[in-house]
This record gives sequence, C-alpha cells and structure tokens, in this order.
Amino acid sequence: MHMSRDSKKIAIGGMLMALAVLCIVLSGIISFNTLFLLAAASFSVGVMIRESGLAAGLAFYVGAVVLGVLLAPQKMYCVTFAAMGGYILGAEWMFRLAGRRKKGRKVLLWAGKILVFNLFYLPALFIFPRLIFAEGIKGGWLWAAVGAGQALFWIYDRAYEYFLTVLWEGIRGRFGLE
Repeated sequence: MHMSRDSKKIAIGGMLMALAVLCIVLSGIISFNTLFLLAAASFSVGVMIRESGLAAGLAFYVGAVVLGVLLAPQKMYCVTFAAMGGYILGAEWMFRLAGRRKKGRKVLLWAGKILVFNLFYLPALFIFPRLIFAEGIKGGWLWAAVGAGQALFWIYDRAYEYFLTVLWEGIRGRFGLE
C-alpha cells in the first residue's frame, strides 16, 4: 500500500501524540521518572515541528496539553509538560529565525534559547516557587536555584538536540520520511 508523504506525517503525528500523552500519564504513575517522561513527551513536539513545520507543531502541542489535562491523574505535571513543550516551540522558532541570518547565527540562537527558557522558568521560580519547591524557597537558595536551573536548561537542551539529530534521524527512515 502506498501512502503519500503528507499521510505519513499525519500518521506519525497521531502516534507521537499518543506517545506524548502516554508519557504525561505515566509521569504521574511512575514518580521516580517524572522529569524523564515529561522531557520525552516534550521532545515529540520538536519532532512534529521538524517534520511538519511550526504551525503543525503548535497544533500538536496544544492537542497534547489538552489531552494531558483530560487524561493525566497529576494535573500539575501537565503544567510542567506545557512549559517544556513551550520551550521546544520557542527554541525551534529561534532556530528558524537564526537560520535566516548570515552573521551571529549561533549567538542569536543561544541568546534566544536562554531568553525563552527564562521566560518560563524565572516567573515560576519567583512568583510561584511552590510549583517547583514544596516548601517554597527564599534568600540565597533562590539565587542558587536560578543558577541550577540554567545548568539544567543546558542539559535539557543538549539532550533534545541529541535526540533530534542522532536518535530521531536514525529511525525516521523506518517510517518512510526520508
């Protein structure tokens, strides 16, 4: 049976959506792997963007957040997924924006990524610290959390880039997307 390239992308999008929502739901059940599962779910947003474009990735992201809220037992994990997926959307937008420039491409890309991450992280840390820390956080520990968040952002971004460039590129041909 022959499928057009667009049909394959739609089918892959459906499978990725199911996988993302499954990861969100499992993050509330398997508590010791929460961040790993939420990161895996957010990486699917990036795959959708790379395969089908920003508009399809945005629709995928909104659909995954809505289904996550409807199906996940831990609704707060949906907020975390929304922030992680929102970062992926912003990072991919910055990737496309930086790609149009001839000079300063890497600087613009990294400055944009840091800005997008901190637009999600810093308000949560300063305005709603109980979203991140059960007892809240104050003083010097707050600034230590800012620094630690930047380090974790770098690790998360490196993992995302590895996932897309090595793992996804290695298996996408099996789905006929070459």
